[in-house]
Amino acid sequence: MRRSLALVAVAVTAMVALAFLIPLAVAVKEIAESRALADAERQAATIVPALVVTDDAAALERALASTPAGAARLAVHLPGGRTVGRSRVAPADVASAAESARTVPVGRGYVLLRPVALGGGRRAVIEAYAPEADARKGVSASWAVLTGVAVTLVVGSVVVADRLGARVVRAARRLGQAAAALGAGDLTVRIVPDGPPELVAAGRAFNTMADQVAGLLAAERELAADLSHRLRTPLTALRLNIGGAGPEAEQRRLAVDRLEQAVDEIIEAARRPSMPAPAGCDAALVLRERLAFWSALAEDQARPWQLVGADEPSRVPVAAADLGAVVDALLGNVFRHTPQGTAFRVTLHRGSGMVGVLVADAGPGIPDPERALRRGNSGAGSTGLGLDIARRLAESTGGGVRVETSALGGTGVNVWLRTDGRAAGPRRGLLRRTRARGSRH
Repeated sequence: MRRSLALVAVAVTAMVALAFLIPLAVAVKEIAESRALADAERQAATIVPALVVTDDAAALERALASTPAGAARLAVHLPGGRTVGRSRVAPADVASAAESARTVPVGRGYVLLRPVALGGGRRAVIEAYAPEADARKGVSASWAVLTGVAVTLVVGSVVVADRLGARVVRAARRLGQAAAALGAGDLTVRIVPDGPPELVAAGRAFNTMADQVAGLLAAERELAADLSHRLRTPLTALRLNIGGAGPEAEQRRLAVDRLEQAVDEIIEAARRPSMPAPAGCDAALVLRERLAFWSALAEDQARPWQLVGADEPSRVPVAAADLGAVVDALLGNVFRHTPQGTAFRVTLHRGSGMVGVLVADAGPGIPDPERALRRGNSGAGSTGLGLDIARRLAESTGGGVRVETSALGGTGVNVWLRTDGRAAGPRRGLLRRTRARGSRH
């Protein structure tokens, strides 16, 4: 904006300066020429008294030599074609000036021809030479002064425009930085309205919006914490009702522990002020932890399973809890929508700027994978809330989700996470709501 304002100031000031300075420059040149011709006229006038008294050539030569201009610049054309002094014009020019004075341009200057009436009806012509140097005397200096004035005006206008633009840009940049900070999760950011009235109004509107957003989020956190606290009573009753021993009872107790842990995380997150997005996590470590959790249930249901490619660390730009929730949701779909004894495999792929988590099963598959990816659609096979959770997490990094037939013959869900930083979308709290919804699925 500052550059644009400076260019506008240069264009406008330059046009105004040229509109005035070009005529002034021409006028200065004409004034200098007129001054030189007026001086030549005065020099010619000094010869008139001597020419009226006598037309003797010797006397006129002495008169020409006595003038300030001297015989080098003055000449007298007498009747009969006689010329006293140095002439620079043709006889035709002298003849045409016998009735009225005229100016004739010559090589490097101008010649003023002035007729003088003598006795007996005769006429003489006085020739006065004005060199080009006299006609241009002071012109260059005047033009330099005018050019300096024009440059000063342009520079001054640029400086004024830049100061005005800096004030506008500073206020706009401050507003943009505050908006970016608010978008990044800093709910305490406020600005001091500054700049033109429009930006001052925008700054006040931003402060009002930030206050409202902070209030709404605070109310949402309180509501989430209150609802989470209310879940503790039925969870406690559910734990007390779990009785007996054996693998199934143990699995139920583990599920209740997992649910209580999720409730505790929701309460802690709701009470904690908004923080910037997590730096990332090790996808291989998350997969090993979640497969260790699900392995007990897989063994109980006689499900063969594999974890491939999780031997080496693999950083992804998402929180460990969010990635773990995606893995849990996709594996939960496998356990819900495939018969007991159905094999499944989880694979970690590393590509150029991408990391992929592939969950494949040997179940009946999905008749319509495209429909399965649409939000709210679920049907046979491993479809359900897990695809919605996975899609959100993948899109937050610039990646995506693809559903296809797996190598095991069933459904394959490919979750691709971009790791090269090309898409930095807001990820904070992305899966918090979906985990709460998943507990009811």
